[in-house]
Amino acid sequence: MAPRVLIVEPDAGQRLLLTRAVRDLALVEHCTDFYGARNRLTAQSPDFLVSNLRLRSVSGLHLLYLAAFRMRTIVYVDGADRALLLEAQRLGAFVESASRLPLSLPSYLRAPLPARDRRDPRRLDESLPGGRRAGDV
Repeated sequence: MAPRVLIVEPDAGQRLLLTRAVRDLALVEHCTDFYGARNRLTAQSPDFLVSNLRLRSVSGLHLLYLAAFRMRTIVYVDGADRALLLEAQRLGAFVESASRLPLSLPSYLRAPLPARDRRDPRRLDESLPGGRRAGDV
């Protein structure tokens, strides 16, 4: 059975890119804000939560607190805010840069994931080679 994925992204263009990246691999739902995503998470648990850390007035970290350890979570952000990313990892999330996520998201759904993200969030630099495990420390 295909995994169920909830994508939480305010930007329609980024939401479309992420949906297209995994639509052949998963059953995809999406929300544009924290409140819609919170309602979906309390009603049902997808297999994966994919969320922007910046959800306008509310931090995506709040969704991670709701989802922590009930499902696999992947968060992304445009600029590297190390404190936010470290907190996301502490809550069991895998972190990615927004620009790389459309390319790496399918591998999150296809491959078994390690227990936690071992990568250093400071290594989300766009100039480094890609890959889900490229930043392992």
